[in-house]
Amino acid sequence: MFSRLGAFLQRAVETQEPSIDLLEAFTEHWKGLTHYYLETTDENTPVKETDIPWRLKQMLDILVYEEKQHPAGETGPCLEYLLQHKILETLSTLGKAEYPPGMRQQVFLFFSRVLGQVQHPLLHYLNVHRPVQKLLQFGSDALGSASEKEEVQFAAVLCAKIKQDPALLTYILEGKNLLTGSPQGDAGSSQEESLATNGALTASPEPDRESSVGDAPCASLAGKPQNSVSSSSPLRKENNLITSLINLCKSQKSRVALKAQENLLLLMSVAQQAAATYLVQNSALCCLVTDHLCDLYNAVPTSADPADILSLERVSWRLQNNSADEASFPGKGSLDAFFSWLDYCDHLMREVHPVVADAVTEAIGEKLFQGILQPQLLQMSELGILTSTAMLTAMVRQISAPVLLRELVTFLLGTERQPEAITDSAQQHLLRSQLIEHCNHLSDEISLTTLRLFEELLRKPHEHIVYSLVLRNLEERSYILRSQPGQEERSTHEQDHCEDTLELEEDPYFTDEFPGIGFRTCKKPMPSSPRGPARPNEKTDVNEIVLSFLGLVPDEAKTSSYLEEAGYDTYVHDALRLFQECSANISSWHWPQAPKPLEPCDPQAAFYEGHFLKVLFDRMTRILDQVIGDLMQRIQRVSQFSAKLLLVRRQLMGLVPEEQMDHMTLFQGVVVLEEFCKELAAIAFVKFPPEGPA
Repeated sequence: MFSRLGAFLQRAVETQEPSIDLLEAFTEHWKGLTHYYLETTDENTPVKETDIPWRLKQMLDILVYEEKQHPAGETGPCLEYLLQHKILETLSTLGKAEYPPGMRQQVFLFFSRVLGQVQHPLLHYLNVHRPVQKLLQFGSDALGSASEKEEVQFAAVLCAKIKQDPALLTYILEGKNLLTGSPQGDAGSSQEESLATNGALTASPEPDRESSVGDAPCASLAGKPQNSVSSSSPLRKENNLITSLINLCKSQKSRVALKAQENLLLLMSVAQQAAATYLVQNSALCCLVTDHLCDLYNAVPTSADPADILSLERVSWRLQNNSADEASFPGKGSLDAFFSWLDYCDHLMREVHPVVADAVTEAIGEKLFQGILQPQLLQMSELGILTSTAMLTAMVRQISAPVLLRELVTFLLGTERQPEAITDSAQQHLLRSQLIEHCNHLSDEISLTTLRLFEELLRKPHEHIVYSLVLRNLEERSYILRSQPGQEERSTHEQDHCEDTLELEEDPYFTDEFPGIGFRTCKKPMPSSPRGPARPNEKTDVNEIVLSFLGLVPDEAKTSSYLEEAGYDTYVHDALRLFQECSANISSWHWPQAPKPLEPCDPQAAFYEGHFLKVLFDRMTRILDQVIGDLMQRIQRVSQFSAKLLLVRRQLMGLVPEEQMDHMTLFQGVVVLEEFCKELAAIAFVKFPPEGPA
């Protein structure tokens, strides 16, 4: 019985199906694919109705299965056959011909799956990276519009491979036309001849060849000075991985565009400095990113309402466009597209290598800021000035990357840090001077829009903004008047005489919001110290001062969020909040803990507050002459208190030269610039804290 069982098992083993020959199956599928082009006569049959997709899938499965059967790093006969017989080269040609219809999509899928699933490094070989480059060259033309999904998947695989091995940049990005040759043609030809001669493929490219072809260009370019790529570069005329990604970023399909942007970010964030330098100097990356930003800016209609531009909320490039909002006002779709790409560029500058960030930022500053924005801001047309200023304000609000913000600040304010003089305010930086003058423009719309621009600038955590606009003329502390002997008593006598002759009557309309509070002449102010403002221990009716200050502003114009008790506590709460925000912003600026002592300062130096503050003060002195409806009538009814407010201002600010009184009437401007002045005061308080004990 046991002998019969043994004979049965022996026959079963002998009749077992022989193992499948992978190479034979692989070649059979490839020949079957090529025979289709020899036998078919119908050129309109879609590729999905043929056996081509099935054969390509079988070839891929064989390659993946074969790799698992061999030790790591060793190539099998099927992969050798694919490389020796230039199968990828042939497929790229078939994809370009788009025959049968839909073949291009199948070729992109096959390339993506082979490069993604086969672990053996393939892009180093000429018979792989050359068809990959050709596929990228025609992947973005008009015929490829139906294959965007497959194109972005193919680009994603390439970006992932480059992220793992930045030396692959030299194989994917080439300066010469790929149809006529490449810088690596000689090395590729020798490698191809070696394959044909030996009939076998080494486990990986030779180390000397890989270093000579891959790392040497990056190493040689790493030491070169960084130059921006000119628009006349021949690289602009060719399609490669970067141009393909940029074109896919323009896709109308939001998911395709988002995927392309993510992969462009992955490509630009290469870690090695040599690779980043090669990416900047040997591709049109900077030009393409900047040109797209400029094209989107120019696509914004000139008829766009500046109020609509300023009302836009901050845009995020990761969020898909909401088509329902595009019709809310004319031009919103164009505005969303521009600010979305601007936000993407801003995000790029925070994530990519500093070499790439500096190069792209320089291109944006040259082409967008100086090439487009500056002529618009300096033009004579009021409508053009208004629209461009509104766009600039929204751009300032959108930008947060330090390197891009630095470029924008330099463009707007220049780099000068020496104190300003009255005679040279218009000679230092043309755009800065022009924008400051626009704050006091004959057109109220231009003035208010420009004031909003500076308000957005001052909110940015950048030291040069505050220094250039507010603090550069305060460093010498010439704003403090040093009394001569005998002048202090005369100043005190003049104040006493002024207070004695000042009789202010109460206005029922003004006091209705503060029942029980009458307006009487303020107490006699203490003589101000020749060293600076009044000390905290000097007696002052602060509550009355603040209530008088807040009394000028109606409820609907107050900026505080705590309106139920619009009094002293609310004002202190707002001042504390602003002070804390300013302190947090300047924590990294390394400002001194105390102001500059008065001893090194020139006591004879004439005080000039600077161009920006002077324009603001000049505008505020004329605020009562402006027609602003019911609010104006209310101010006129309480204008009799202006003299008292002047005394309050002098008491708060300390000794100020008499010749500066006309344009330093701060409290006359609280109606329009209340929040703006409090922010400036908080900034100045942090920079120049009061002397003496807190």
